[in-house]
This record gives sequence, structure tokens and C-alpha cells, in this order.
Amino acid sequence: MFKRFKEDIEVVFEQDPAARTYLEVILTYSGLHAIWAHRVAHAFYKRKFYFIARVISQASRFMTGIEIHPGAKIGRRFFIDHGMGVVIGETCEIGDNVTVFQGVTLGGTGKEKGKRHPTIKDNALIATGAKVLGSITIGENSKIGAGSVVLKEVPPNSTVVGIPGKVVIRDGVRIKKDLNHCDLPDPVADRFQVLETQVELLKQEIKELHEERSKVNGHSAL
Repeated sequence: MFKRFKEDIEVVFEQDPAARTYLEVILTYSGLHAIWAHRVAHAFYKRKFYFIARVISQASRFMTGIEIHPGAKIGRRFFIDHGMGVVIGETCEIGDNVTVFQGVTLGGTGKEKGKRHPTIKDNALIATGAKVLGSITIGENSKIGAGSVVLKEVPPNSTVVGIPGKVVIRDGVRIKKDLNHCDLPDPVADRFQVLETQVELLKQEIKELHEERSKVNGHSAL
């Protein structure tokens, strides 16, 4: 247990350049506190002490702003950066060396039973405000862009952005656009562009129909 706690501290220094001392990390990092509380709550949960596990989970939520269901399975070297608003569901499974940022939701899509939350494979990164919903798998080494809503499986070594989330890079090959902060793919804007094009075509057709009708009326008058 203490070895695992030490790993949790070390990953903070690896991932966060603002971390300065062990004392600062231990006392002030809410993401670390939430992970430690979850490890204790999960131990009670596995032994079917569900009420105690939920009490620990809710106390941690109150103190840190991070809600992790005690039933969630979390691997080693998990890092929550900032963390406020992070929600991790009961049947969620998280691998090793996974990083999530504030506002991330790993949730379900309804009242279905059984496995209803995501599986996050090793070395994945889920950026600020992303929502990963349903019993889907995020593959190894994949990245979910900030604010994305992911409802489908993500292959390994992929980058996903947008609402709904779409793969834009896979195995280092650009599928649509490069993931630059100033040039993010925007599926909503793309759809609006298609609609605008269709509206313009309809306007042109209506204009042509009016012209033909005017010609017919003119010939009738003659």
C-alpha cells in the first residue's frame, strides 16, 4: 500500500511542473487526496462494506470536488490534474499511467445494468471537460481533446476531438486536421457549412422557378 502511495506522489512530479516539494504535494493536491481516499474506499467495497465505502467516497467528494465511485477500478500511477468536477462511475475501469484533467466525466448513458461505464486503457489522456459515456473502450496511448463528447470506441494510438468525438489522428497519421490549439476540427461548424450550402442551392432553385413562372405568365399575357 505504501509503495502504491509513493508511486502516486512520484507521478505528480512527473506530470506537473508546478510541484515543488513532497510536503506541498501531500498536503495541497486534491487529485492525490481523491485517489488515496478511493483506494481505501475501494478496499472496503471489495469486501462488501458498501455503506462505509460510500461514506468515504462522499467525504472525499466534499473535500476535493472529485467524485469517484468506490466500485471503480483504477490502475497504478493515475494522475488527476486540478480535478474539480471530475466524475468516475461505478463500473469504470482505468489502466496504468492514465491522466485526466478537471471537469472530465467517465459516466453512463442511462439506467442500463451491468458494465455501463467506460474502460480506459493504459497511457491514455483525457483533457479538460471531456465526457466519455457508456460501456466503451478508450484504447492504449489515446488522447481525448478538451470538451469532446465520446460515445463510441476509440482505437489505440488515436486522438479524438469534437462533439460527438471523432478520430482525427490514428497511429501518427492525420485523418482530418492536425490537433493544433488554434486549428481544432469543428464538426458542428462543418455541419453548419453543409446546411448553408444546401440553403443557397434551394434559394437558387426558387429564384429559377420564379423566373420561369414569370416567363410563362408573360407569354400567357401576350
